[in-house]
Amino acid sequence: MPRKARIDAAGALHHIICRGIEERRIFRDDADRDNFVKRLSTVVSETATSCLAWALMPNHFHLLLRTGNAPITTVMRRLLTGYAVSFNIRHERSGPLFRNRFKSILCQKEPYFLELVRYIHLNPLRAMLVPGLDELDLYPYSGHSRLMGRSEDSWQDIASVLGIFGKLKSAAQRKYRQFVENGIPLGKQPELTGGGVIRSAGGWEALKPLFQKRVHVKGDERILGDSNFVDSVLNEAKEKMERRYRLKALGYDFKRVVERAAEVFDMPADEILSPGKQPARVRARSVAAYWAVRELGLEGTEIGRRLGLSQSAVSRAVGRGERFVLEQKLSLQK
Repeated sequence: MPRKARIDAAGALHHIICRGIEERRIFRDDADRDNFVKRLSTVVSETATSCLAWALMPNHFHLLLRTGNAPITTVMRRLLTGYAVSFNIRHERSGPLFRNRFKSILCQKEPYFLELVRYIHLNPLRAMLVPGLDELDLYPYSGHSRLMGRSEDSWQDIASVLGIFGKLKSAAQRKYRQFVENGIPLGKQPELTGGGVIRSAGGWEALKPLFQKRVHVKGDERILGDSNFVDSVLNEAKEKMERRYRLKALGYDFKRVVERAAEVFDMPADEILSPGKQPARVRARSVAAYWAVRELGLEGTEIGRRLGLSQSAVSRAVGRGERFVLEQKLSLQK
């Protein structure tokens, strides 16, 4: 059976789980872990991806990410490829490091956001990598220590989590820590590690009354959320895919995108293809990058090659382009 396509959109919340091949260790020591964290910080910063929670385990890791200017697949490809190459060189090994594709579950913010933050950050404690909550507060390879102010990193999105617990940081940290402590007796919570009808409902017992009443409940293994959320996500993904097919059927490709941007900004197309700091040219190149990535689904690496931009510069351009398109109500199609 062919694998289902990943579902993504700007602002989407993803619980990502990635395991080592054959359950082997992907972090052998702190040097490996530091290398991974450095790469994670770089890629989320350059793509404006919000990292809300994370935890490194010996043979796998968890991330809670909110999509920014680059698709989650692009973010993860950069992270995993770069880390795997450096790991293999350092440990004089060859071959794949990670098992198959990473697992990505698109999550409904309510009621899952805080539950996922807590679940992910308690992983080192559940696996007995640390003996207790006091030690978890100091554990450097989980986002929990950053939320508790024990490690300072500008790349982790601390405000989006602590802001839910209060405006004053110290008070918010106390409430957050109590929330985490309250989750320790809950155990592994398998309903938070995948989508589908049963997991989204919190287990079979929660679903039985609905099935007995013949209430239709929709689920998808790629999505953690209630039936309405699943429906809306699948419909949006279908509409986006249909739009991309329609645009490509009408002959829209990168060249056509550049021509349309040139028309909107009243400048020659070759100016858009050439780097420059003039405000009009920057806006035109940004809009072209946004249309190419978000409307046509072209890879950021391809756009970077054509526009002479690095991957991080493409991500920033897509963000600028999105803001300008929304402000000016621009359309790729005339």
